[in-house]
Amino acid sequence: MFRRRLTALVCSVAALGLLATGCGDSDGGTPAAEKGTGKITFWSFVKGSDKVAEAFNRSHPDIEVTFEAVPSGQEYYSKLTNAVKAGTVPDVAVAEFAQLPEFATQGKLEGLNERLGPLVEDHFPEPTRELVQLGGETWGVPRDAAPLMMFYRNDFFTSHGIDVPTTWAEYRTMTGQVRKADPKARGGVLYTDNPGLLTALAQQAGSQWFDTEKDAWKVSLTDAPSRKVADYWGDLAGQDLVHSLSSLDPFWTSVQQNRTVAYVCASWCAGAQQATVADQKGKWSVAPVPTWDGKPASAMYGGSSFVIPKGAKNSAAAAEFIKWITTDPEGMKAWVSTGTSSMFPADPRLVPVTRSAFPTDYFGGQDIYAVGSQSYKSIVPGWTWGPVMGTTNTAVVDRLPKVADGGTKLIDVLADAQRATVEDMERRGMKVAP
Repeated sequence: MFRRRLTALVCSVAALGLLATGCGDSDGGTPAAEKGTGKITFWSFVKGSDKVAEAFNRSHPDIEVTFEAVPSGQEYYSKLTNAVKAGTVPDVAVAEFAQLPEFATQGKLEGLNERLGPLVEDHFPEPTRELVQLGGETWGVPRDAAPLMMFYRNDFFTSHGIDVPTTWAEYRTMTGQVRKADPKARGGVLYTDNPGLLTALAQQAGSQWFDTEKDAWKVSLTDAPSRKVADYWGDLAGQDLVHSLSSLDPFWTSVQQNRTVAYVCASWCAGAQQATVADQKGKWSVAPVPTWDGKPASAMYGGSSFVIPKGAKNSAAAAEFIKWITTDPEGMKAWVSTGTSSMFPADPRLVPVTRSAFPTDYFGGQDIYAVGSQSYKSIVPGWTWGPVMGTTNTAVVDRLPKVADGGTKLIDVLADAQRATVEDMERRGMKVAP
């Protein structure tokens, strides 16, 4: 429904502020049937990208990939923006789902309908396709999804008689039981430097932060589902039932020191934890993320795609490389060959490949990919990322640290982020519905 409405908007003059692209054929250049050869450059901050490029080069003698490591976060997206302006772009680049619409709306990506559109239609479920198909055009090919899951210390829960929660009401009870059992321990984390989890929890609750209304964007970071999530997590933080920590070293230190014994994250946390807190092998398990009504419902916390930036010199070969690293079993094996990745493929048919490569001993023999598959299937559909997510995310992060100390309410953080988002969209000439 969203894609049909946005397609109509894009093909009208009034919609130019929504998506600054043309209609009709992709601008990919040569036909999709053309087999690419030659040299291409590849930018990525995703772990294992160097090994993937090496594996591709060994199996594809007609294409030579040169990999260049780039920083993650906003520094990377600024670098890519500058490269587009200067005409020095790589042929293949990574784009997280949240940032892809912003690059598409600003005309920084090649359309992929001809080269890779059929591939995306064939390999990925609708909630994932919606993240890379905007205005009737395919802008990227998904690599990994990041379905929500709950991680918990099974030894702590068992020894203190704590049940694994299935609803958010039960989760709150669990956090109180954890603190009572060990005053230094907590059963959750509100990250102070990363808006991604908050966004995923809003999606899970049924929020729609961005939509379209006639010929304008509709922005609603404070809708009823988001308010429910903000009130809930703001209260948990305010009552000191969960930690308020940076998602980087302070968080993992709290896990190592037994101060965090449960937390909500995505599939990728399994590999990160196994690599970072190796001495707690066998003490952790994974469960479906709690829901508001007890029925399966999930969302993505992260996830990435690969794109061809506007101005790429060898789009045909770039498309061949992207196809291999996102949908080919050998390409997926290359991603997980290091043994530290627990990425969940956006292509469900590749789950057996990652499942077989990821060791089960850290999680006591549990098949965490079975939990991930259940979560992926229950992702709430219809989520749309906004066209200025860099601004949105920065505005959220700027005030998140003040929630735990009572300096602000979480819903007010979202309200401020909405104001900043709307102001930036209007400054860029986009029409925003009142």
